[in-house]
Amino acid sequence: MSSQPGMPRGMGPGRMTALTLDYPMSLGVYDKYDDAQKAVDFLSDHEFPVQNCMIVGTELKQVERVTGRLTRGRVALGGALSGVWLGLFVGLIFALFGNNNEMLATVLSTVIFGAIFGLVWALLGYAATQGKRDFTSVSQVVATKYEVLVEHKLAQKARELLAQLPGSGPSLTH
Repeated sequence: MSSQPGMPRGMGPGRMTALTLDYPMSLGVYDKYDDAQKAVDFLSDHEFPVQNCMIVGTELKQVERVTGRLTRGRVALGGALSGVWLGLFVGLIFALFGNNNEMLATVLSTVIFGAIFGLVWALLGYAATQGKRDFTSVSQVVATKYEVLVEHKLAQKARELLAQLPGSGPSLTH
């Protein structure tokens, strides 16, 4: 099934969802999301039926920010702390349904077991990477361009309104 231009892949004319338009046409491509949002807000302020618009992020790229060095000690500490939380959770559940006289012993034993389990599991996972990724990071997929699309039957009216938008307009595509 082929997609129409301007429509997310896998969403052809036969698939109606909240994220599709019938025969979308481009109103413009913006470098910043704020500019695309400003254009749609301008249309809304002028009583344009904005439910017929879509902002689509295009030209995606993945950005990864390295946050620190990953050492065996950091892995062990992280695994143990994660295990403590899991052990505490399991211990509290057991304590709810167990003997009240043994509540503290149940919680403490599951916390200790969880810490040991988390530590061992984290170190095994770290050893499996064989030092090929000795850093921590966060990553995100971001768009570098934002295209405003509109139903084909409303495209001309939207273009006329956007021509009145103060400031620099988008690079119009046809």
